[in-house]
Amino acid sequence: MATKTRERTLSSSAPVSELQGPIAPQGMSRPKHKRTVTGFGAQDIKSVEASIPEGQREAWKKHSVQGFTTKDQFEDETVRHIETTLARSLFNCDELAAYSGAALAFRDRLIIEWNKTQQRQTFADQKRVYYLSLEFLMGRALDNAMLNVGLKDVARAGLKDLGFRIEDVISQEHDAALGNGGLGRLAACFLDSMATLNYPAWGYGLRYRYGIFKQEIVDGYQVEVPDYWLDFNPWEFPRHDITVDIQFYGYVRKEKDEDGKTVTIWEGGEIVDAVAYDVPIPGYGTATTNNLRLWSSKASKGEFDFQKFNSGEYEGSVGDQQRAETISAVLYPNDNLERGKELRLKQQYFWCAASLFDIVRRFKKTKKPWSKFSDMVAIQLNDTHPTLAIVEMQRILVDIEGLDWAEAWSIVQGTFSYANHTVMPEALEKWSVPLMQNLLPRHLQIIYEVNSQFLQYVEKTFPKDRDMLRRVSIIEESQPKMVRMAYLATIGSHKVNGVAELHSDLIKTTIFKDFVTIYGPDKFTNVTNGITPRRWLHQANPKLSELIASKLGGYDFLTDLTKLNKLEHFLDDADFKKEWQEIKYANKVRLAQHIKDTTGVSVNPKALFDIQVKRIHEYKRQQLNILGVIHRYLTIKAMSPEERKKLAPRVSIFGGKAAPGYWMAKTVIHLVCSVGEVVNNDKDIGDLLKVIYIEDYNVSKAEIITPASDISEHISTAGTEASGTSNMKFVLNGGLIIGTCDGANIEITREIGESNIFLFGNLAEDVEDLRHAHTYGDFQLDPDLNKVFEAIKSGRFGDAGRFSALCNSIIEHGDYYLVSDDFNSYVKTHELVDEAYKDQEAWLEKCITSVARMGFFSSDRCIQEYAEMIWNVEPLPPKE
Repeated sequence: MATKTRERTLSSSAPVSELQGPIAPQGMSRPKHKRTVTGFGAQDIKSVEASIPEGQREAWKKHSVQGFTTKDQFEDETVRHIETTLARSLFNCDELAAYSGAALAFRDRLIIEWNKTQQRQTFADQKRVYYLSLEFLMGRALDNAMLNVGLKDVARAGLKDLGFRIEDVISQEHDAALGNGGLGRLAACFLDSMATLNYPAWGYGLRYRYGIFKQEIVDGYQVEVPDYWLDFNPWEFPRHDITVDIQFYGYVRKEKDEDGKTVTIWEGGEIVDAVAYDVPIPGYGTATTNNLRLWSSKASKGEFDFQKFNSGEYEGSVGDQQRAETISAVLYPNDNLERGKELRLKQQYFWCAASLFDIVRRFKKTKKPWSKFSDMVAIQLNDTHPTLAIVEMQRILVDIEGLDWAEAWSIVQGTFSYANHTVMPEALEKWSVPLMQNLLPRHLQIIYEVNSQFLQYVEKTFPKDRDMLRRVSIIEESQPKMVRMAYLATIGSHKVNGVAELHSDLIKTTIFKDFVTIYGPDKFTNVTNGITPRRWLHQANPKLSELIASKLGGYDFLTDLTKLNKLEHFLDDADFKKEWQEIKYANKVRLAQHIKDTTGVSVNPKALFDIQVKRIHEYKRQQLNILGVIHRYLTIKAMSPEERKKLAPRVSIFGGKAAPGYWMAKTVIHLVCSVGEVVNNDKDIGDLLKVIYIEDYNVSKAEIITPASDISEHISTAGTEASGTSNMKFVLNGGLIIGTCDGANIEITREIGESNIFLFGNLAEDVEDLRHAHTYGDFQLDPDLNKVFEAIKSGRFGDAGRFSALCNSIIEHGDYYLVSDDFNSYVKTHELVDEAYKDQEAWLEKCITSVARMGFFSSDRCIQEYAEMIWNVEPLPPKE
């Protein structure tokens, strides 16, 4: 009888390591172990490793890629990529190709360490941090990678051999357009610090195809154009194998399962796919390379509908794909329209749901019970944008995993923590109930249930204070009703932190005052923001970093910034001070060249560089700055030639983007540009005053601007800026500050000393009284400010009608941001700056002293505070 052929099956479920001896007729290979695209849990890896035949393991080990360490190896890798990945040759390799080859060489090196880091973290099976931020303002990656792995000199020499200057090559890279302001840059600094300190951590964000926008200044107006930053991006890895179905719209129904338990099912609606893209994040001076996972949206049915195409609906055939792609197209789509609001909410849920799916999948591979979830996972919400993650987590636990409500909610609260970034009530996110009902019907039900249980607890605890129920309810009883996301984030988290001491005190006495009463003060804490010295000193200002290292005996200060305090020993060292001054002058020359190249205006590097670069917003008060500049201009015009000779020349530099729908902020930009047009062409003024607007401000421009500053402006209305981090960057680079008693300015003053900062203006505790007096009291406009308004109204800076709304917001509409109240103090303080700048010796000592005392403001210190006080997570250093 003929023997029946034996079918070979994949060994996907058997414990393969227990199979001994031959398991098939001679000559037939043994079954392959099943490899999965997203890896194994810690327990699985050992048995899987044992299942791989010794020969295969040896072959793999023999051919494993090693990262380059020498100049020749770097050149080999770079030329290989230029010739094979880019299909270029010696004869047509330009600077962009050289950048691409060098970037791919460094990327390959990072990926080797990235793989090892992920394996090490999986083996260790310890608690991980997941940092959810709608923005990650990363800046250029090549220079950062070179410095963090300690091979910039190798790359410089290698590129020189190949005929390129490293500076020209680095400048070819597009900034990653994944953020806009301080929120996103803080997230990027935190990723750098988490990797440098060896914490097992992932970032989760959205992969915006066109960024927020590229800013062009046309005839003095901001014009938004798409930022095509993804044309070539060697730093990301598409993970087309990791896709998550994200549901929108639909309806909710209830049914009984086989055990008679009522289950809730959300069905119908539309599905959009989230596709993962991974970006390696190298730590400085360590092999740890963490991950930033970004989600991109695409249509779940595929990008092309053949049936529609064949029936002549050519536009409709790609309609689903276009609709899906809008979700991850642009950061902060204009929400002045209802459709814009829906798109923003869609973005937030899409990103939160995809990230939660990923986090839960990774946890389930460990085969631990759900009760251990918050022992293994810490999720940090960077502001209110990711608050829907709290609701989505509860939905997963209750609807999908079948946990009871109370147990699930306990896990949620133990997992999440929330960092608040604003005290301004109008900036706290709210979504209308009808919008959420339509887009996320199940999530709205969960929010109502969370709110109901919370309010029952409040009523039981504070039976006499009925009004408190209205004040703390997640649902605001307005028309239409609104979901207050900051309240939901506070209730759903175990810790809430502010980002500077003043800010943390303010949130406890203003927006979250009732929650402090309900939960007690221990739920609320402070972690003052910081910056990474690797990018903001070592990378942005390499000559200053080198000078500091020469005095401190090495670069240890880059991982322990408090070591800068030893610089104070060199305040009497004439050679050191001379070199410091020369470095500052060279940085100013570099910025002056950038200004000449981009605006055509020549500025004198010997003048005082007065800089305000940040998001354009009324509370940040760029309007106060430009009105002060006009006052200076009018004062100089009224002087005699002899008086003018005594003046210190000044260059006022502005930069930053206004949100596309924020008309007042755009008016401020137009006023700055209009004043610049007049002042820069006034022959009477010459070099005594220049006004510059640097377009499309981003991280790489900040790296040129920050080291060149003499004085920088951090002049927000007291009590409005949560922290600010650009103030820290400017001081760390040896520039002084003019600022209000707001945000981190207060702590900077405490660290560096009052004699090394120029403070002005009213205090936070007086703001409400002043606003009240504007409306109900006898409000008098500052007389000097009035003269400025007269000049604007006379048409001196172009059509006065363009600026009437801006002027009237101060003159007639309550001056909400206290421009008039602070104007006199601001102008007088600038006179003190002028006077101080004349004594260059004393000015230099102020700058050096300030840098020496900036040790507290490292993002490494922030991450250690989060890890100890909030996340309860341990570092995992690589084995030597």
